Order: sequence, then C-alpha cells, then structure tokens
Amino acid sequence: MPEPNTTLTFAVNLLWVRPGKVGGTEVMIRNLLTGFHHEKDPFHAFLITSKDNADTFRHYAEEDPRYTIDVCDVLSANIGKRILWQNLHLNAHLRHLSLTCCFSPVYDRPVFNGGIRYVSVIHDIQACHYPKYHPSYEVWYSKLIWKAVRDRSAGIVCISDAVREDIEAVYHFPKEKTTTIYNPVTVDPKETCSFAALSERYHISPKGYYYTVGQLIPHKNIATFLRVMAILKERKTPEKLLISGISGNAENDLVRSVRELGIKDCVQFTGYVSNAERNTLYQNARAFLFPSVFEGFGIPPVEAMILGATVITTRCTCIPEVTQGKANYVDDPYDPEDWIRAMEHAKNHSAELDTTRYSLPVIAKKYLAYLRSVFTAS
Repeated sequence: MPEPNTTLTFAVNLLWVRPGKVGGTEVMIRNLLTGFHHEKDPFHAFLITSKDNADTFRHYAEEDPRYTIDVCDVLSANIGKRILWQNLHLNAHLRHLSLTCCFSPVYDRPVFNGGIRYVSVIHDIQACHYPKYHPSYEVWYSKLIWKAVRDRSAGIVCISDAVREDIEAVYHFPKEKTTTIYNPVTVDPKETCSFAALSERYHISPKGYYYTVGQLIPHKNIATFLRVMAILKERKTPEKLLISGISGNAENDLVRSVRELGIKDCVQFTGYVSNAERNTLYQNARAFLFPSVFEGFGIPPVEAMILGATVITTRCTCIPEVTQGKANYVDDPYDPEDWIRAMEHAKNHSAELDTTRYSLPVIAKKYLAYLRSVFTAS
C-alpha cells in the first residue's frame, strides 16, 4: 500500500450533473470538491465532465492544479445517450487517461468495471420504496445499477446510517463494503436579507408563521400540514404557513387541496427562494416544520437548527439520526392532531446540535481518507 503522503490519483464521474436540475446531489458534490481544495492530503482528481456541464466545473481547475478538467463527447441533458455512452465508453476513456480509480458521487456508474475500481455513493433507494412516483424505466435502471454497485463497486458510501441499513436490508449490500459519511451542511448564518421585505411580500411577522422547505412530492407529506391548517382555522386559531420548494408531481393536488379546504389565506407557496431569503425565513419562523416520511439525509431540518430555529419533524428514516434527537418529533406523521400538539408544546433545542458533524472540512477529510483506503487497498 502506498504511503499516506503519496499522491492519490482518481477520476470523479460528473457526467450525470445537469446544472440546477438534480437538486441536493449536485450541491453535495460541488461542496465536496470545494472541501477537497482546502485539504492538504496530496491528490490529483480528473473531473470527468460532459460538454454541457464542463464550464460549471472549470473554476476548480483554475483555482487548484490538483484538478484536471476532462470533457467527454456527451451531453448530460440527453440522459439516455449519456447512460449509453457511460456504459460503452467510460471505462475505456478512463484507461486511456491511465486512470484505474473512479469516484462516482451518485449510484450511477457503468454496469461493468472494465478494469476500473469504483467507489459509489448511495443517497437513498427512493425508486424502490416509491416506484409509483418514477417512470418504470427509471425504476428498472435504478435497480440494475444498485445491484452493480453492490456487486462490483470496491467501496460504497451511504449518506446516513439509515440509508446503510436500508440497502443492507433490501438489497443485501455487504456490510464490509459500506461506510457512512454525512452530507456537508454549509448554511451560512450571515447569509440573510431584510425580513421587512419578506414581511411585506408574504404578510408575515416575526414568530408569526410556520415554515417548511421541500420538493412538492407525496412522501414529503405536505398534505398533512394542509389538514392541520384547516383544523386550526376551523377552531378559530388560524396560523400562517409558508412552503418553499421547487415543483413536483404533487403540486397540483396540493394547490387544489388549499382551495378545497378554504385555507388560501393561511397557506402560501413561495416557490424557489434564494439562500438568503430561506435563511431569514428559518430564523424568524415560530417553528420549522418538516413532515417528510422518507429521506436519505434531510438537510433542511439541520439547516434550520444551525440557524437557531425550533424544529418539529417526524421519526421517519434518517431524520432523528441527522437531527441528533434534538428536534421535536411527532409519533404519527399523518395525524394532524399529533402535529398540533407538537406545535403547541415545541421547545428549541437547536443550540444542543453538534454542528461539527456536518462541517465541510470534516466531511471532505473523511471522503479523502476513505477514497485513499479503498483505492490503495491491495
């Protein structure tokens, strides 16, 4: 095994990145590359990019000679052709670059190794648990690649212990191949904006509203919140709820429910908000509500707690793990009365959160150490 001070050379598969369209996975890898930049561990990473995403990664190579940009003749936006190219040509392309190791920050990778040693990251197996929310071809392909990762990747990173336990239980991933490394949470408490402007836009006052963030898809469970708001209005104790997040396949149903429940004056969809606006809304909310019933990591409640918010959430999947048992939890995520009780008695434990577990330097160091241990193993 090479000495720790020898240069670790590896590829980073970025062909899958469609800038601005793949959510948290894109944020994770960009943060991680930034974190690697500040590490002293000697490495040389070839960033394997596509023709339509390469420019968004060039600054890494301009700022750090340990990064080399390599542009492949494929478009990330053309998913079908990209997957085909990846399976037919990526391994040969890496060998042409004299590379034998490849880090794939998502599960997607060629079905066969072709002489390349892979480390893959599993963020969740959502398509397995919620197949009805995905096209059938996506479910089929996901299952195929999860099995390729299980059988052929040299190392597998899970972003929470809950994900690790899930893939071991459902797909029988070998324990000796898997490890847990959390996602970095890089929220900046100083990145805020004027609350007065938000107050005028959304008709809210400090501590006079509840807030939630999440894609508008069924397992985020926002529909339960709408029932909560309807009950509170019926009891003559109306509250205000702001919902920030990009559209999803439950958006039309949620908008219709708001209308049918007669709570248009209580619920407002903000759509996309900037980080500064989101942070300000976190900080001034009476409580941050996170009703999701399925997460691989669940960054929003951690962000909210780092910013000092009172958090009320569920006990589902990884959420108690990543919030370190310091949030307020409902026992039945689908019971509006359970939520109302929690909202009435919630306490703020955010100051007790150990934020170092999610710091970028800590996570980057763990990733580099793991990649070195796998890629240099005999």
